[in-house]
Amino acid sequence: MRSLLFLALIAHAFAAGKLTQHQFNDSKIFPGTHRDYWVYLPAEYDESKPACLMVFQDGAGFVKNPGKEGYVPDAFDKLIASGDMPVTIGLFINPGVVPAPQGNENAQPRFNRSFEYDGMGPNYANFLIEEMIPLVAKNYNISTNPDDRALCGGSSGAIASFTAAWERPDHFRRVYSMIGTYVGLRGGNDYPTLIRKTEPKPLRIFLQDGKNDLNIYGGDWWMANQTMQRALEFSGYEHTHRWDEGGHSRKEGNKILPEALTWLWKDHGKTPVSIHLDKCKSRAAEWLIPGENWEIVSMGHNWAEGLAVTADGTLYFTDVPDSELYKITPDGKETLFAKDTANANGIALGPDGKTLYTAGAEVRRYNLETREFETLFKNAAANDIVVSSEGYLYFTSPKNNSINVSFYGARVFNKIPFKGLNGIGLSADQTQLYVCHFDGPFIHSFTLHAGELVNPQPYFYAQRPTTDGRCALDGQFSAASGHLLVGTEAGLQIFDQPGRVQLVLPKPAYVDGRINYCYLHEDTLYIATRHRVYKRKIKLTGAPAWLPPVKVPKPKL
Repeated sequence: MRSLLFLALIAHAFAAGKLTQHQFNDSKIFPGTHRDYWVYLPAEYDESKPACLMVFQDGAGFVKNPGKEGYVPDAFDKLIASGDMPVTIGLFINPGVVPAPQGNENAQPRFNRSFEYDGMGPNYANFLIEEMIPLVAKNYNISTNPDDRALCGGSSGAIASFTAAWERPDHFRRVYSMIGTYVGLRGGNDYPTLIRKTEPKPLRIFLQDGKNDLNIYGGDWWMANQTMQRALEFSGYEHTHRWDEGGHSRKEGNKILPEALTWLWKDHGKTPVSIHLDKCKSRAAEWLIPGENWEIVSMGHNWAEGLAVTADGTLYFTDVPDSELYKITPDGKETLFAKDTANANGIALGPDGKTLYTAGAEVRRYNLETREFETLFKNAAANDIVVSSEGYLYFTSPKNNSINVSFYGARVFNKIPFKGLNGIGLSADQTQLYVCHFDGPFIHSFTLHAGELVNPQPYFYAQRPTTDGRCALDGQFSAASGHLLVGTEAGLQIFDQPGRVQLVLPKPAYVDGRINYCYLHEDTLYIATRHRVYKRKIKLTGAPAWLPPVKVPKPKL
């Protein structure tokens, strides 16, 4: 009886999962594309329990040789049965192809592989999240926990896997990268720099490459993968690598497939993939607090913008299209402070800390105690504003390509430095005025002399977003350390005094568009996005322009 039971257990342990083939021709993200995909369902799948998911790019290559090395269903069968990986559904997707027009014998299909896989930005991740995974989820119970999701691919499929996890760690946390194409085809060569400069993300990465990999016009694959590994190590990522003598082939990566899968899924269900600031050597370890993340302060707005915080911690911000000014007290109570604000955008406190200046169709001065206001300038077409502790008021007017300067309400002069100016702020020592060029990548610096702007330079150089070339440099604020914080399309960028980006804090999940504004009150960082206002604690301290200037330390390398 025991022998029969033992044999039954052995047979079940190696029961083969089911593999089915399908087609998807209705993509909205990659219109016109046709593609095959396969779904592997493990024998251990229980529809009452959410299963993990692993997505393979260039899917046909992982399911075309049953019984041979690199055939993923065999590896899944054994590892799931042995408990070395959880019950996991496999999704194997081919890159899209746009069929050639009919009736033209010379026409060639459009092959989307490089466009989908090598391209930077969230397109491919969104394709998986919004289109492909829901197809499978219609029939199977798939976990939505990002810790239960992994990605794998070789060459361009590898960078596509990494990009999907990098852009959407709220959906994917584990990546197996074989002979990854982190070179200059469509911007992938930027990843080592992005990894070093960006707040670490909760990812676990297994890198594989060989010394005889490609070395062609786009770059050196072997060196690029090593540079990736060094960047991951620098920023404290949980990662490992296997270097070998192989060339540009998945042959070596297939050999270690069971090892890679076992490592990727180790301690699943016990210890989630997380961020390791204690192992990080970037500025993130110096400035960020473990466990502190973005927290929603206010939501439901049409376009949240300018931020200002009084000495007692009361927050003010605007909703531009609704022409409203809001107030949130330290106890979290939110009230509408003023209506019909002339579409106020940027706001700034005056030297007394009790007067609020707003910039919009008009520049106004509000008394925070009486709520009364006076109009300083009409037809201002103002965007952002800053007021120094000496009483100088500066505001930008993108419509007029101008910086406007006044001293206690009296207009001093109007200067036109460049087109597309936007956010404006003062250095912590209040000797320099910083003005953002919206399209980027430069933030211009002006030396201040009795309110006058001299010595202009396109000084700060911003990190471009992965989505497009526009930096969308907007609201800014100075820290007492001399660093400059700026809201951008790529996230909240922190510059050192010599004008270099040292850390990028990615936008909170689900934020549509850029970070419009930022404000650092003591050690609490506030940001305004299109519909929401957020906050988080950091280890930098703010240097509000309405308070006396701060002497900052000499910058380091």
